[in-house]
Amino acid sequence: MSEKQFELIGVGSPIVDSLAQVEETFVASIPGEKGGMELVDATTMGELMAQVESPMTEAPGGSAGNTAVAVARLGLPTTFLGKIGNDAGGEFYKDRFVELGGDGSRFKVGAVPNGRCLSLVTPDSERTMRTDLGAAMTLSPDEVSVEDFRGCRHAHIEGYILFNRELMFKVLNSAKAAGCTVSIDLASFEVVGATKDILPDILSEYVDVVFANEGEAGALFDSTDYEKMVAELAGMCEVAVVKLGKAGSLIQQGKTLEKIAPVLVNQSVDTTGAGDLWAAGFLYGWLRGRPLATCGHYGSVMGAEIVQVMGAAIPHDRWPGVRKLLEA
Repeated sequence: MSEKQFELIGVGSPIVDSLAQVEETFVASIPGEKGGMELVDATTMGELMAQVESPMTEAPGGSAGNTAVAVARLGLPTTFLGKIGNDAGGEFYKDRFVELGGDGSRFKVGAVPNGRCLSLVTPDSERTMRTDLGAAMTLSPDEVSVEDFRGCRHAHIEGYILFNRELMFKVLNSAKAAGCTVSIDLASFEVVGATKDILPDILSEYVDVVFANEGEAGALFDSTDYEKMVAELAGMCEVAVVKLGKAGSLIQQGKTLEKIAPVLVNQSVDTTGAGDLWAAGFLYGWLRGRPLATCGHYGSVMGAEIVQVMGAAIPHDRWPGVRKLLEA
């Protein structure tokens, strides 16, 4: 353990997830592509939620939030920088984050309701997300400072912040000034498509570890040669990860390429949070000084665990088994 107060600070949008199982026809009937994430306003969100006939479950979410909670539950001191709402949703998010082992002292509080994400899960277990950022969207670059990262060893940033370029650069500069190493999850192919002009420079100048799935890597390089893409990413960052779903993952540092086998499951229920939990497993190992192959295996274990349940939170009774798998 380092002398830092927190091993990890998550940075992103503290969103309350509403999860619902729907048919393919429902996803086909709404604007936007299946399998991605698109931002919507509060009115559109209300209309979409009113159309969902199946029961919905709520849980604290957001890409970096999911990762931070999982790292905290694995036992590493963890905090979070993001803006919650001035409503019951904001209170729910903060209270639940703390209850699950995180530190809630670095949340900002907005003047509008908390953000929401409607995660639509189809029978093939793929999730399609529509997000109203709410208070999270009102986080201003002026509200972020080096002090927010003081005492933190590593900052894990969700790629959705790239939609607000000024905020992203303030976060990156503040984290680095506080002495943090930095990881970024590219989040979605929509994010990559909208920010391809600045991504290479950001990765080269600020980022130590980058996480991408096959769609995000393909959107950045316009290719399907994943070994070539992970090598390109490793030329920008210290460590590059390209996750390939059921095909496992590729991790490269310098000239060293690790091919990580997937952890297979009997039945996949919902892929919500799979990439976030994969990142949590990897970062847990990386922050503890484990070899890259071990870090990748930890990621695979966490990703496999989360696809067997609805939502992006591993149930309490499954955590002892998860911890045993990581220490095996």
